[in-house]
Amino acid sequence: MSSKSTPRTLHSYENQDEEQLARHIADTLYRYDSVASDRISTLDQLTEQHVRQFWERGYLVVEQVLNNQEIDSSLEAIMDVLFGRSTGTKIQFVKPRSELHTEEEIELAARKLHDYVDHEPRLRAVAHHPDILAAMGKLFGEAPKVAQDQAILKPPSGGAEKPWHQDMAYGNLAYDKSVIGIWIALDPAELDNGCMHVIPYSHRDGAVPHYAVRDWQLCDVAVEVEQDVAVPLKPGGALIFSGLLHHGTPLNFSAKRRRSLQIHYAPESAKKLTPQEYKRMFTNEMTGAEC
Repeated sequence: MSSKSTPRTLHSYENQDEEQLARHIADTLYRYDSVASDRISTLDQLTEQHVRQFWERGYLVVEQVLNNQEIDSSLEAIMDVLFGRSTGTKIQFVKPRSELHTEEEIELAARKLHDYVDHEPRLRAVAHHPDILAAMGKLFGEAPKVAQDQAILKPPSGGAEKPWHQDMAYGNLAYDKSVIGIWIALDPAELDNGCMHVIPYSHRDGAVPHYAVRDWQLCDVAVEVEQDVAVPLKPGGALIFSGLLHHGTPLNFSAKRRRSLQIHYAPESAKKLTPQEYKRMFTNEMTGAEC
């Protein structure tokens, strides 16, 4: 039920004009002068006031969700998956795997790991982390279930942009109740290497049509860039956000890695949308509207 186009990285740009376009996108579709400052230290500090704030604003920032040991274990698991020491997890590359011969080439071309819960116990432990599950239970008001597991990777000097979008616009997350994502930094996620950006309160607009442009995304002209808030995080810190919140990440132009885990949860009572309902809510198929 989802539509996608293949993302690109700076490594795939064939000429200077394409790189200039990438920098133009980063400069015009994202702000870097408005940074999220309202944070809680740990998940056990989550109160009913924070729950109300989450549903009002659409997101919550937590300084530390994973400790150093959990961060190191997660990074080791990711690299073991990339280099074939841990099997079963799916990997999305921006180049054919047959063209990647060294570990450096593999890492630079890896954009995403997914479906690791059933294959990689170190990452499954994060998805079922008791503190995260307890927080999701408070936010939903009922027991949570894991709806999707990913590791999102931005390699140095070319990690791809993820254009502005809503996560529930991807069919596997299209439920009849809001899903909630948690995005956990494993490296420093900073303004220059593709930290998360959000539009506060945008989840209140409900489902918005997406288009296959640079990716499956909101139309660029519909993004309220002036409302953009950047969310830099230290390793182990997290952004918790509504599946309807408008969010995106600019390219990584730095020489730093930006590896992260992203897990989505749905309330136990949530049911998947029918394909017809998904199309009505998240595509232009029934309206013919153009981007």
